[in-house]
Amino acid sequence: MDSESTKLEMFFFPFVGGGHLIPMIDLARLFASHGVKATILAIPNDAVVFHKVINRDKSSGHDIHLHTLQPPPGEQLTTISSVDMSAPPFTDTSILQEPLKQLLLRRRPDCLVTDTFHRWVPDVVDAIGVPRVIFNGNCCFSRVCEDSIKKHEPHLKVGSDSEPFVLEGLPDRIELTRSQLSIFARREIEFPGKSTRAEQNSFAQVINSFYELEPAYVDCFRNVMGNKAYLIGPVSLCNRNVADKAERGQNSAIDEQSCLKWLDSKTPNSVLYVSFGSLVRLKPTQLHEIAYGLESSDYSFILVIGKIMESNEKSDKNWLPDGFKQRMMETQKGLIIKGWAPQLLILEHEAVGGFITHCGWNSTLEGVCAGVPMVTWPLSAEQFYNEKLVTEVLRIGVRVGSLEWASWNMERKEVVGREKVEAAVRRLMGGGETPEMRRRAKELAEKARRAVEEGGSSYNDAVALIEELKTRRKEGLGSAGDSH
Repeated sequence: MDSESTKLEMFFFPFVGGGHLIPMIDLARLFASHGVKATILAIPNDAVVFHKVINRDKSSGHDIHLHTLQPPPGEQLTTISSVDMSAPPFTDTSILQEPLKQLLLRRRPDCLVTDTFHRWVPDVVDAIGVPRVIFNGNCCFSRVCEDSIKKHEPHLKVGSDSEPFVLEGLPDRIELTRSQLSIFARREIEFPGKSTRAEQNSFAQVINSFYELEPAYVDCFRNVMGNKAYLIGPVSLCNRNVADKAERGQNSAIDEQSCLKWLDSKTPNSVLYVSFGSLVRLKPTQLHEIAYGLESSDYSFILVIGKIMESNEKSDKNWLPDGFKQRMMETQKGLIIKGWAPQLLILEHEAVGGFITHCGWNSTLEGVCAGVPMVTWPLSAEQFYNEKLVTEVLRIGVRVGSLEWASWNMERKEVVGREKVEAAVRRLMGGGETPEMRRRAKELAEKARRAVEEGGSSYNDAVALIEELKTRRKEGLGSAGDSH
């Protein structure tokens, strides 16, 4: 390990939304495990959420710290408070501009790893001359799909929103429909949460994925699209003990021991885990269809219910069918969690044999790491691309049949019926293709573990980035723009 005077120092500036915040914390912890001095820049609410795991890492000898960014005098952080960890990507974080600038001028780290949703950061960081590394939160496959649509515009060559088109220039034959594209792609405008300029002018990008998961698409992302990218995932695998996994994110809405005890009572691969992430809001009518479909499938399940589209969330009668919760308690068929769930602990339990997921990249990758096949139910963001990776490239999942892209806070026209839910569950949990899907999923889980171990592809990429930053320091290079 380097001496204190020569130790590489990396700052990590996560976005305030849970889907980007959680992996960035893991990312900082991962680099700290490589001997880097890692400092996480966070608002007060987020610092409180993660201080326990950071303290555990410190006690293990890692040089990792939390630095709380305070707003200028007279300003309030209420607009970006993420106490529920569900801040949308449009959230304006520019109130942190001045405190970040002053900190960088004072400390001069070897690089700043920043989330792409902090759209104002390039203007501050590049002028100071600190190398800027971008964290996007997506995989290479979805980025290549997105690039293909921008370049070739296949969605403009079909006659309706439901007519399939093929994405050009991809290693696999991938079909989508216009209804599955974001409204931004359909209108040919840049998503407000992204900053193409920031990525183009950055020193490099770090990707929460691993080479063996999507090799052809990593090569395309690097060599065809020309991105300098380090794959350092899956970052969730840095959580190695029960405490780290249980406390990842918000406090769980259920005691993890009672949850694990319930799972212990089930046979291997017999339980379906159902979760749609921290941001998505579903209408009670859709939740009813999910509940009826799960009950009819006759498989045991854990159903996590997050945000609900309508305001009256206190009464079960509003978001679950009459008597459903009571029946599940009496039969021990279903465990219902309203709020945050200890997802890593649940997914890795041997009783869990399937995962209904919205295909957010964190959840998708956590399913891969657990070796669990998936029912894919994409809703927003890049999730329809991720569905294609899971079902058609990796072949470890089945589609529920959702076809409508809508923003996290938009009311959906589409309601996926209980028959589709039941059919997808039965196909995943007990269909003829289940053993082969499960075998492939377990193989990918093993490859994920090997990737982050010493000598693995992600381990080596992390080391390569550290070494390049050290070389940069020795050569006295200035701003990120000097490397291009």
